[in-house]
Amino acid sequence: MKRWVWVLALAMGGCSTVSDINQTPPTLNVISGKKPDEYAKCLAEKLSKSRGALQVEPHKGGYRVIVPQSLSSAPAAVFYIDERSSGSSIKLHEQMSNNPLRPQDVLTAGEKCISG
Repeated sequence: MKRWVWVLALAMGGCSTVSDINQTPPTLNVISGKKPDEYAKCLAEKLSKSRGALQVEPHKGGYRVIVPQSLSSAPAAVFYIDERSSGSSIKLHEQMSNNPLRPQDVLTAGEKCISG
């Protein structure tokens, strides 16, 4: 039974890289009043129950946050959080951005962290 779960997970998620995910159009492209470190902390809190540890890396005066898949450590989404004078600009690229059946936890967390 466990074998089928892994086969199904790989078939649905596939093995992608950050550069593959960057090729997808952004599913979130917003500006927040929060500084990049505040926004990254909020993401980590919101996604701690549904995802593993996020990989937060410095990137062009802000952060690149790599979100793992639910069942593996392969990347599922990438947030780019860039500093602005009054907060930050945020872009989210998701692995299955054109699939309406993809898990919504990453997008929901990204939206909730904008102002709340």
